[in-house]
Amino acid sequence: MKTDTIIDGSEASLKNFLHTLPGVDQVGAQARAAMLGTRSVKNAAKAHAIDLAISMVDLTTLEGADTPGKVRALCTKGLRPDPTDSSVPRVGAICVYNDMVGVARQHLDAIGGHDLPIAAVTTAFPSGRASMPVKIQDTQDAIASGATEIDMVIDRGAFLAGRYGKVFDEIKIIKDICVERAHLKVILETGELVTYDNVRKASYIAMLAGADFIKTSTGKVSPAATAPVVLVMLEAVRDFYAMSGIKIGVKAAGGIRTTKDAIKQLVLVNETAGPQWLTPDLFRIGASALLNDLLMQRMKMRDGRYASPQYVTID
Repeated sequence: MKTDTIIDGSEASLKNFLHTLPGVDQVGAQARAAMLGTRSVKNAAKAHAIDLAISMVDLTTLEGADTPGKVRALCTKGLRPDPTDSSVPRVGAICVYNDMVGVARQHLDAIGGHDLPIAAVTTAFPSGRASMPVKIQDTQDAIASGATEIDMVIDRGAFLAGRYGKVFDEIKIIKDICVERAHLKVILETGELVTYDNVRKASYIAMLAGADFIKTSTGKVSPAATAPVVLVMLEAVRDFYAMSGIKIGVKAAGGIRTTKDAIKQLVLVNETAGPQWLTPDLFRIGASALLNDLLMQRMKMRDGRYASPQYVTID
């Protein structure tokens, strides 16, 4: 079934389509996510999983106190997570506020990271409460400064009020700005969507409007990337691919801090969307502290002992 034959972007067509989606079995989703979270990973697979998780990290700093020096240090770490071990993969992207994109791009270019993506949060992140001209300018500024990925937030107020056409239109406008210039990740802020049914509906609206990725959250609202929420989103991209032939990525962000957390995410991906999604092109983890724990666990597997926490830089 081709989505463009049933969705024209109008409120009526969106509501008609969303009405056809099956409801989410809340108990079933929670039980399956909990069951998958108990899966053990053997050492050989764990070593591969750690490197895969590192390559999927969107290394992030989104604080009002961010400075150019902090962003440069983050970029250096993202490109060479362990300067003593060249076999450690680089991260998936560096994620910053759009006023820091130019700093990040200039520094990465200077140290050989020309092709390391920079993701910028835009459209009045994290609230999404601004006029459309402001959201457009926000996005254009980020791309002009060198962002190759745009993490936009949806208008949750419009979504919860049932104004699906407004949410769709805003995503489509930002997508049109991004075409051939940047990948678009659409942040649903699942902690504010209340129900799993809403998470599924918002996922489909974003995908229908042209998202390259759907992302759980800003990291500023709790709960964020819970296992059942990520499961529902992975089911949505899997089913959307079956329906349209288009693969959409998922970014889990917020609350993923340990290697154990990250591996649970990889198990969810493999068992829900399938191994095709086990690539940085289709799955990312938005995090800051996570990279340090992944590096510590990697050192433990390599050397048989834990290094001092001071061995890795503090973000």
